Amino acid sequence: MEKLEHTRTLSQSACLIRAAGIEGTAEVLEKQLASELSKMTLEEALKLARVFSHFLSLMGIAETHHRSRKSKNVAQASKSCDDTFNQLIQGGLSPDVLYDTVCNQAVEIVLTAHPTQINRRTLQYKHIRISHLLEFNDRKDLTQEDQDTLIEDLVREITSIWQTDELRRHKPTPVDEARAGLNYVEQSLWRAIPHYLRRLSNALKKHTGRPLPLTCTPIRFGSWMGGDRDGNPNVTAKVTRDVSLLSRWMAIDLYTREVDNLRFELSMNQCSNGLSHLANEIIDKENSEEDRHMSWSHTPKHQNHHVHGLPTQLPAQADVPSCTECKEVESHYPRLDVPGSEYKPLKSQDGQATSSLSSSKNDLKINVSGNQSNAITSQQPTTPKSGSFSPSQLLAQRKVLPETQAGRASFRKLLEPSMPQKSAISPYRIVLGDVKEKLGNTHRRLEQLLEDLPCDQDPGDYYDTPDQLLRPLMMCYESLQSCGSGILADGRLADLIRRVSVFGMVLMKLDLRQESGRHSETLDAITKYLDMGTYSEWDEKKRLEFLTRELKGKRPLVPPTIQVSSEVKEVLDTFRVSAELGSDSLGAYVISMASNASDVLAVELLQKDARLAVAGEQGRPCVGGLLRVVPLFETVKDLRGAGSVIRKLLSIDWYRDHVIKNHNGHQEVMVGYSDSGKDAGRFAAAWELYKAQEDVVAACKEYGIKVTLFHGRGGSIGRGGGPTHLAIQSQPPGSVMGTLRSTEQGEMVQAKFGLPGMAVRQLEIYTTAVLLATLRPPKPPRDENWRNLMEEISNLSCKSYRSTVYENPEFLTYFQEATPQAELGHLNIGSRPTRRKTSVGIGDLRAIPWIFAWTQTRFVLPAWLGVGAGLKGVCEKGHAEELKAAYKEWPFFQSTLDLIEMVLGKADIPIVKHYDEVLVNECRRGLGDELRKELLSTEKYVLVVTGHEKLSENNKSLRKLIESRLPYLNPLNMLQVEILKRLRSDTENHKLRDALLITINGIATGMRNTG
Repeated sequence: MEKLEHTRTLSQSACLIRAAGIEGTAEVLEKQLASELSKMTLEEALKLARVFSHFLSLMGIAETHHRSRKSKNVAQASKSCDDTFNQLIQGGLSPDVLYDTVCNQAVEIVLTAHPTQINRRTLQYKHIRISHLLEFNDRKDLTQEDQDTLIEDLVREITSIWQTDELRRHKPTPVDEARAGLNYVEQSLWRAIPHYLRRLSNALKKHTGRPLPLTCTPIRFGSWMGGDRDGNPNVTAKVTRDVSLLSRWMAIDLYTREVDNLRFELSMNQCSNGLSHLANEIIDKENSEEDRHMSWSHTPKHQNHHVHGLPTQLPAQADVPSCTECKEVESHYPRLDVPGSEYKPLKSQDGQATSSLSSSKNDLKINVSGNQSNAITSQQPTTPKSGSFSPSQLLAQRKVLPETQAGRASFRKLLEPSMPQKSAISPYRIVLGDVKEKLGNTHRRLEQLLEDLPCDQDPGDYYDTPDQLLRPLMMCYESLQSCGSGILADGRLADLIRRVSVFGMVLMKLDLRQESGRHSETLDAITKYLDMGTYSEWDEKKRLEFLTRELKGKRPLVPPTIQVSSEVKEVLDTFRVSAELGSDSLGAYVISMASNASDVLAVELLQKDARLAVAGEQGRPCVGGLLRVVPLFETVKDLRGAGSVIRKLLSIDWYRDHVIKNHNGHQEVMVGYSDSGKDAGRFAAAWELYKAQEDVVAACKEYGIKVTLFHGRGGSIGRGGGPTHLAIQSQPPGSVMGTLRSTEQGEMVQAKFGLPGMAVRQLEIYTTAVLLATLRPPKPPRDENWRNLMEEISNLSCKSYRSTVYENPEFLTYFQEATPQAELGHLNIGSRPTRRKTSVGIGDLRAIPWIFAWTQTRFVLPAWLGVGAGLKGVCEKGHAEELKAAYKEWPFFQSTLDLIEMVLGKADIPIVKHYDEVLVNECRRGLGDELRKELLSTEKYVLVVTGHEKLSENNKSLRKLIESRLPYLNPLNMLQVEILKRLRSDTENHKLRDALLITINGIATGMRNTG
């Protein structure tokens, strides 16, 4: 500990002296620090890396808690619904217009599995527990004993963290990633949504006199986890199907718990005539089923399931007021294991499959957060994987199951209260009991589907759509309101109705994403098989003619006998799964690297063909509607052509009619921030994205079609990240008209939605930002010459960026030497490969490892390279004053420069220089010198245009945050350099690699974003 403290003190002294402007002394101390670190043994280095990494994690938790605590002490938080509504009303907006705009708003936040979350999920949970303890510590009524106990709990949690392996030893599967996404729903969003909607409704009522309608959903959630197959061969059609069913399974599980709480709460007898009639219908149906059951069994059905009687035990959280649920952070239900793929049903003598799934729901344990485990518990004999049994095994199996069931049933009778007469049971409990029984049937059905077992349940016995579940809940709500019990109706019941409205039956609808070239390969196989030629060799005109002709036809295109490669079969299987699941479970089909109208029509044709095939086999139309087909424009070239592609699509009569008929006249278009930034640099990409959105909006307007823009943002500035409110407010005028889709990725999902309180705040920010962008859109550039200046800056910056990254033959080797890019693959933070193809060039490297690697060295080069050259070129031509005016008045230019300035504040030239001096070959160090000069030039011209004296002058909290982390970050960077040096001469040393990965974790935590 003395050595660790000495290292921290030396690092802190160097930071303070450098901040005071005494560069020479600071450099001497930094060299002494680097020298001492280089002499450490491997064990000492490993311990230092772990300690400083955990310091940074705990510092981040404390900072987040402090911000949350400060916001609670503000009477009317900035960007809150109340604050924003007040501004709009005071500005002369009609209350009716405000009410209608809020009610019609449609924002969808799409959680993705992009590999930027560095921490293991185990550690994330432990960090949440510490956050909860800090929140508890703020209570004013704590006794000394309480405080002592709290400190003990904190010590226990930190000890547990220290003794936990912080590295992932295996890559997660796509299903693991999906489970992680579902955990955010269970742990945070499930509690946050009712509180957010209640806050929104109260603010709306305060300023317009009318509350938010109960089933209104200004915000929904989508997911790419288990659906994004672009460059990820691990995401298969089966994975997509299983993830979708798993999401439904968890939704039903969550609803069942809420209904349990409601059955306990709604014990009153007074109700409306409609609800009384429904309760009597349920009792009559139960009696008729009981009569049939009694003809062969002496135990009435309802006594087995307790559907309509009193709850047999107090439900979890039934004793907790609903207003406190947002603060809960732990799961209050048993951990269950998803039905395992290895489970084989038993074969009875008559050949029919029997399953423990149907024999006892409690025997099946499903764990959404853990790894998949065998569905058969230790109480049951092990089932041979072959599915074949000897007579003695069958006899033993039959003997154990009845005895176990009988014993459990007898034991339950001792615990359960005696059943009251049905006439004395609350009608609400009767109705909710029926809801619970149908939820249980739905649960069992989903388990059977996950096990690929036949499902023969009557459609009236389970829930398939949100409307089916909402119907009895709304009847209960309306009955309570009509009987003067509105205060009860607006509690847990209203919260459940709001949850059903937002989450539906799937929690988050799953988008599918695939690269356009895979669809061309599939159509190649089909057209060759049909002797029509090679689709990919046709020009765009011939492709469109073929696709349009086939889309207008009524026959399937793909013959059932076609023989194709495994890659093509996987594409066809994906469309088949999408036809089986439909738009009830799936969201959009996103085409990455889209560049032509034929890319969209190709997907429409493959989707139509799959639905025809599935409908023919099932003998009935496919469930749900068609998926929205969404082109994703990513490269600069594709962004420039986006408007033309949309115009071409909408000029085709079939497609325009299809959008109006099947998608309510709505076209969705996605724009990508990651690849455009890697392609042209941050500034050029930002300007091309701005123009592309303007052009797409204009194209849709020409044809009378509404447009929703889908923003594919990452967490880092280099991939379009940044503060949500700032990003939305800087979009082109008219591009946000009450609708928006946006991705949230990796570490940003945890940062924004990891705790219920934070999630409520983020949902408010999304709501108010979209509302302001709709009702008070950002101003267009006042001076038309400003656009010309942006064009010139963009061209100069793009030329400078590409001349370094793509045209300098030394750059790729310099990148590999100066950063830990090659070692990032060992982090096991994502299921997909780091490259789309096997080539080693920058072009095929994914944007995340590209930015991740530069963030590690504190150079953050992708976010600023080229910007300085562009600003310098325009300023030297005498346009500095015009740029200053544009910065003050034009939201787009202001937000772009503010984000670049934020990144520059995180860059550290002495640290970058240290990487070069130790790791880069001497012949390439000159390139590093040039790039550091370019960084200084960029800082200079950004400050000239913004008018700031130093970086982050308008963001003092960020400056303070960065400065407080430097005493821990700097030693981690220096240690990483030394470990990289050793590892590159001893590549098989696994302990060295572990030490490196821990430094990567720590630096990523300290920098607050990764890729």
